Amino acid sequence: MKGWSVLDQRVKTPRGEIDLIVRRGGVVAFVEVKWRQRAADLDHAIETWRLRRVADAAECVAHNYAAQGEDIRIDVILLAPGAFPRHIVNAWMP
Repeated sequence: MKGWSVLDQRVKTPRGEIDLIVRRGGVVAFVEVKWRQRAADLDHAIETWRLRRVADAAECVAHNYAAQGEDIRIDVILLAPGAFPRHIVNAWMP
């Protein structure tokens, strides 16, 4: 809905899994999607080690999705019934 093109989903690598790989303009985002039954649980859905795994997995495959000069980032989408989706932009910075 925000103009992103889905390049791939559920990409498995030796270092972990990437839920979504999306592109908009010159940005390629590797996205961790978390769904919880209660919106209150979303605040604790993402841990540093989980983001590290997504970042490590993205390193394995980034060359397949991003061209030279494109920005790469790790985003998070948090979902729960009855709550608006939350998009955390650039959630991982080493």
